[in-house]
This record gives sequence, C-alpha cells and structure tokens, in this order.
Amino acid sequence: MMNTPFGFNGLSDEEVKQSRQRHGANQSLTKKQNTLFKSLKEVVLEPMFILLAVAASIYFILGETNEALFMTGAILLVSAISFYQDNRSRKALEALKEMTAPKARVIREGTLIEIASDEIVVGDYLLAEEGSLVAADGLIIQSSDFAVNESMLTGESLPVDKSVEADNKVFQGTQVVSGQAVFTVTAIGDVTELGEISSAIQDIEEEKTPLQTQIGNFVKKMALVGAVVFILIWGLNYFKSRDFLDSLLKGLTLAMSILPEEIPVAFSTFMALGAWRLMKKGIIVKQTKTVEALGAANVICMDKTGTITENRMELACLMASGNSKVLAPADWINNLQAHEVIKVAMFASESNPFDPMEKALHKAYSDLLQKDERVLFKMAHEFPLSGKPPMMTHVFENENNLERIIAAKGAPEAILAVCHLSESEREQILNSVHTLAKEGYRILGVAKSNFVGYDFPELQQQLPFVYVGLVAFYDPPKANIREVFQKFYNAGIQLKIITGDNAVTTAAIASQSGFKVTGTLEGDALLRLSDAELEEKVMTTNVFTRMFPEAKLRIINALKNRHQIVAMTGDGVNDGPALKAANIGIAMGKRGSELARSAASLVLTDDDIGKMVDAIASGRHIYTNLKKAIQYIISIHIPIILTVAMPLLLGWIYPNIFTPVHVIFLELIMGPTCSIIYESEPLEANAMQQPPRQMTQTFFSNRELAISVMQGMMIALGTLICYQMALQAGDSEAQVRTLAFVTLVVANVFLTLVNRSFYYSIFKTLRYKNWMLVGIVFFTLFMLALMLVVIPIRNFFSFAEVEGSHLLKAIGLGFVSVIWFELFKLYTRMKSK
Repeated sequence: MMNTPFGFNGLSDEEVKQSRQRHGANQSLTKKQNTLFKSLKEVVLEPMFILLAVAASIYFILGETNEALFMTGAILLVSAISFYQDNRSRKALEALKEMTAPKARVIREGTLIEIASDEIVVGDYLLAEEGSLVAADGLIIQSSDFAVNESMLTGESLPVDKSVEADNKVFQGTQVVSGQAVFTVTAIGDVTELGEISSAIQDIEEEKTPLQTQIGNFVKKMALVGAVVFILIWGLNYFKSRDFLDSLLKGLTLAMSILPEEIPVAFSTFMALGAWRLMKKGIIVKQTKTVEALGAANVICMDKTGTITENRMELACLMASGNSKVLAPADWINNLQAHEVIKVAMFASESNPFDPMEKALHKAYSDLLQKDERVLFKMAHEFPLSGKPPMMTHVFENENNLERIIAAKGAPEAILAVCHLSESEREQILNSVHTLAKEGYRILGVAKSNFVGYDFPELQQQLPFVYVGLVAFYDPPKANIREVFQKFYNAGIQLKIITGDNAVTTAAIASQSGFKVTGTLEGDALLRLSDAELEEKVMTTNVFTRMFPEAKLRIINALKNRHQIVAMTGDGVNDGPALKAANIGIAMGKRGSELARSAASLVLTDDDIGKMVDAIASGRHIYTNLKKAIQYIISIHIPIILTVAMPLLLGWIYPNIFTPVHVIFLELIMGPTCSIIYESEPLEANAMQQPPRQMTQTFFSNRELAISVMQGMMIALGTLICYQMALQAGDSEAQVRTLAFVTLVVANVFLTLVNRSFYYSIFKTLRYKNWMLVGIVFFTLFMLALMLVVIPIRNFFSFAEVEGSHLLKAIGLGFVSVIWFELFKLYTRMKSK
C-alpha cells in the first residue's frame, strides 16, 4: 500500500541494506588526518614543550636527576592539559557538527520519512522541495514547477528549470529555489559531481577572524621578545660564569616566563565550549567564529512571520467579490460565495503545501466542502510566485480535460492589478484591505481565469483574470515577544523588521508586540534610493515592508557599510542572500528551509527569537571572560619576567633566584586558571544593560592594556620589594627565593579573584558560583604549603625555612600588590553612577 501522496513506494529496509553494502554511505571517503596524531603533533611543536624538553635534557646532562625528572613530569602534565583542552574543544565541535548535519526526506516502504543525509543510499526516492538542498545526485521522476540553483557547480547564478521531460538530472549540494520534485538517487558520497570536487578543497584552511589574527600577532611579538631576551640573558650569564649549559638554562628560564602560550589555548577553548553551551540551549552555532561576533551585535533585522508571530496561520475571515461584508468562519457554511473564494485560493496553493497559509487553505477546504475535487484534477501548468508585489497561478484540468480551473492568489495589489475592475470597486477593496490590515491580518487576493487553449503567455499577469475575493489570516504575536524586545532595547540593540507583508499589517503586529516604530519604508521606494541615501535611511528607519530578496540584501549591506554588526533572521529561500551577507545569519530550525539553514551561521532549534537574548548574552559573556583571561595572563607574566630578569640586569647579590622548575610550576598554575577558571565564570549582572562593544581594530583598548600592565608592574614591585626586604634582614639566597616565590603565588591567587570583574568588588564576585575556581585556588595554596613544609619538596625547589613574620610580610605584599585595584574599581563604579 502506498501511503505517500507522491505515488511511490520506495525501497524496503532490506533493499536499503543491500544498496548500502554495494555502494556505501553518503559520506566523503577522502583520507582524514588522525586526530590523535594531529593533537600529538601540535603538542610536540608547541614552543613551551620544546623549551621544557631542552631544559630537561640540560638537567640530565648536568646530572641533576631530580630536576630532570621534574621537568619530564612537567612535560607530561603540560601535554596532558593540552590534550584535555583539545579534547574538550574537539568533542564540543563534533557535537555541533552532528547537530548541524543536513537532513533529507525520503520515501521508504510507502512512507515519507526524514533521515540524516549520510543515510541515503543509491536507489532511494528523495523529495526535494523549495528551500532544501539536494542531498545526492539523481534522476527526476516527478516534478512540479521545479527549479534549481546550480551555481556552486556551474558558476551560473540563474535558476535552472528541471522536469522529467527535460534536464532531469539533479546534483548533490545544489539549491531548490522553487517547486518540488521526487528523484531516484543514482550517486552518493565521493562519486557525486560535488564529491569529485570536494577532495580538491579539503586542504583549504578557513580564514582566521580579526580577533584570531590579533591574538596570533600578539603571541608572535611576545615570542620574538622572548627570543631576544633569551639570547641577552644567556649571553650575560655566560659572560659572567663561562658556564655554557648553566647559562643556557637561565636563558630558558626567562624564555619560559615570557612566552604566553596559554593565550591561543584559551581562545580556542572559549570559542568551542561557548558554541557547545549555546547548543545545549537550543542555539546551534555552525562556526565557532560566530561566537566572537555575537557580543558585538548591535542591530537585529527580523522577519515578522514566525519570528515575531507564532507562525500558526489560521484562515480568520474572508470577503467575496461584490460583497463588502467580512465573513467569519461561522458565516461560511451555507455561503456559496465563501465556498468559491476558499476553493480558488486552495487550487492556487501547492498540492502538497508547506507554507502555513497554504496549509490553512487546504484545511479550510477539507472542513467546509463536502465534495473533495482535488482528486479529480491534476496540474496542467504552473506560474511560480513572481512579480512585485508577487502572485502565483496554477492551471488544473480533470481527467478528460473537460473542465479547467485557473486559480491565482497573491498580494491584493498584485491581484487587483490583473483584474478588470472599476475605480470605485478597486477603492472599496483597498479600503477593506486597509481595515483588515490594521487589525493585524495577513491578506491575500484571489482571482480566477477562463483562459482557453494551451498557448499560455510567458507571464501570468497577461492572463485574463476575474476577481474572486480576499482571504485574511491571523498569526498572533508570540506570548513572550514584548519581554524579548525590551531585553534587546535594554542591551542597546537596534531592532528592525524586514517583511514581505504590507505596512499596515506590520504596524498592527508591531504595536501589539511592544516594538518601537521609528520610521517605515516600502520595497519599491527603497529601490529608488541611491546607496548613500539608503545608508542614511537605514539608520533612522526600523520597519521595512513589501521587501524582496534584493531589497533585503541592500538593507544588510547598507547597515554594514555604516559599521553596524548585523544579525538577520530568516527561514525561506528568499532570505538566503541576506542571511549569508549578515554578520550573524540566524535561521529557524523548525520552519526554516534547508537553504536558509545552510546560508545562516546560527540556527534556533525551536524558532524562538528570545533565544537570541541568550545568544547575545553568551557572546558578551565569552568575550568578556576571554578578555579577563588574557588580561590575567599579561598581568601575571610581567612580574615573572621582571623577577627573573631584574636581579641579573641590576647586578643584585642573588641574580638567579628562579630556575625553570619554579617558572614551570607557575605556568602550571596559570594554564588552568586562564582557560578553565575564567571560562567557567558566570555572566556579570550588568552585561545585558551595557551597549554592544565596538568591533575595533584591537582586542584591548589602550586603557585596558594599561590596566593589565599596571597590575603586572605592581605585582613585580611587591615581589622585588620582598626580595630587598629579605636581603636587608640578612636572609640567605634560599630564603630570599622562598619569600619572593610566596609573594608571587599569593599575588597570583588574589589577581585571579580580583580580576573576576573589572567593575564589581571582590565582595560581590566572591558570591559568584564557580567550583573550578575554588578547586584550583585550593590546589595552588595546598601545593604552596607542601613546598614550604615538606622538607624533601622544599629542598627540591631550593627553598628554606623562613620566620613566620617574614612569611606574613610576603603574604601581605602579595595581597597589597593586587588589592589596590579594588579602589580603582570603586572609583569606576562611582563615576558610572
């Protein structure tokens, strides 16, 4: 028994299994790099790994086995941390990839089902419809007004008409721009036209984002500085001691302290895990770089239907030709004119509808008319949706071609333009349209034609039409939309509606939704504006009606030319260009077409625009926490560098108090702190009450960089003061080393706590929940205590027992060298108020 409306049974489960055994799965079989080997290679080539390996080798050569083993252990630990972070990021990205895997609709055993595209087999019967991507190569066996964009294969941007009779081949990856078709799969995976091309593009690396480039440049500059200072320190030590290996070891100590290898790790971790967390909220980020842009979004352009409204179109009322009365559903039952309006509107819709309004018309026809004529007629000709404003026309004939139905529907203005009406009739109908639109109804005009013969004109507008009536649909605003809009406004984000609907209906829905209208513009008027005029207009206008693809694209580009970071929502084929052009293209997961989802960089799985509040909050959250992590890295590296370098450069009595084992211990603290603690920090209370950040040329402003440098200099000053105080007290080199190290570790702990916010006080941020912070801070202090108390460990680090008063001074200096920043934050809060 064939259950599908397309009349095909498709493959059985056994036939699917046999086909898969013969032809494989619909996946690329090109050789993929071993992820374990790739991760290992990346770890081994990291500069810090190389420095540690060299230092361990030197310790072995010098016969200092304990230090050598410690460095070897450090190598393993650093590698383990890198593997852990890489694994977290990779798993998050794999989960995202799985969530964004394309789907396909296939007929199997008489039932139309949806499967993952990689489960398609040769011989399957696939349904391709407007807005979808063709999932495999095949031959068309049934089609209706089917056209495909094959530009990705041919470079030709114009749609190509396809049918059973002419040009019946379809190819994987091409885009269906109109109609629908059923085709049998002839090729999958690497043997498709697209598959043969894919191997040539596999090795092309994705272009880095501006932030990635800035961070990469910063790390390279620091590495270059490290190399220069390494040679300088090595040379100075060798000049004084003439000991080549010992001098090399001291140079390596400084090189380790300078190299900020935590920064790129933190960046990749924050972006990948940020995308993974968004996915868990029902927001699929297809590219992690989108996370970077989310926090800067300052304009959101949205469609009305399904974004602001619920997209559950109901045929609310209608008006018939020659009658000015609005007929509600209760009036339709015995009204033959109402029957005619619904019948013509239904036949003007797709036979297998996917548009909510067309589904509502089919339902109304089934509920109202006792005799179902759909089974008696078949499509003879079709004029697709076209014109500005648009309309569409279907030609149906019965089995013996004795009766014909030519039905059209579209924007009321389009229908009225092709019907021969008097000026008074036209004015009366437009007044009715205006009245219904003011109440928030979506209105379509309906017409029929008595055209005879098969020599159809090129354009549907050339057919002789008779006006039949109006159908009005109501799609209520979403329950939470007013609250969502207010949150966007609080966050300093501009909202703009871009819709194909008319201005009056849009204004009614906007009013019901709490949308603040500042100006309106229609599509035809927009096209008459120059680029410069449009750039001015888009900054003051926030409702754009009767829009079409070219107009939407012009709006997005005009906003971008004014340096706005634009998010754009969309669900249809016509939204594809604008979604692709926007900084953040947002597709709807439930009702969105596959083409829209393919063009977008972000997908809302439940079509809830309110999730964009969460997405933007997450973008700001991730960006802010990444800045905190990198500012922490800059601040804590400065005192390590200066504590290692200054005693030698200034000729102090103990020029080399820190060795690689001390620096690597500090590095092992800093790595988890920046990429685990700060990544887990909660969103700050005022994050969504601040205006969006500007996408400036640099990651840090001069002020922010100056703050980090000042924090680092103060910690360095506290550490070096501790050094001098210990010298003045007559302490030994081991005691000086111990106290300086304690100062530095304590300062590191308090810097971690203080920098959790650059606005709120430490007393407020201590109430933030972050168990990662508690664990790592406790572990750091526990390890420091072991190094001071347990004699074998203390001796290994060349520490010595110190007086309690001296230890308290070191702790106090570490505390004071950081806590002064709380006064700066207090000043900032007072100034902002």
